[in-house]
Amino acid sequence: MSLSVLGWGLLIAQLMLALAMVLATLRVVRGPRAQDRILGIDTLYTLTMMLILTFGIRTASTLYFEAALIISLLGFASTVALSKFLMRGEVIE
Repeated sequence: MSLSVLGWGLLIAQLMLALAMVLATLRVVRGPRAQDRILGIDTLYTLTMMLILTFGIRTASTLYFEAALIISLLGFASTVALSKFLMRGEVIE
């Protein structure tokens, strides 16, 4: 029974993450300011990372966990660079 509960829980989590990704994409497209768009992109990479992690749990493959780690590192660096660009107008000092 616990494998069945885990399977259904993962399926529901993946569906909710996909719905949240659609809503975050709408924020990126319709965001009135650049800051809203950056927050939408930040949310998108976080949700993508979590969706990949749920696929990793479902398939029991460590490759998905490594991909999620790379996405999180690149997403954080891009968010910092975009935020710095909006504040100062340049990324490299």
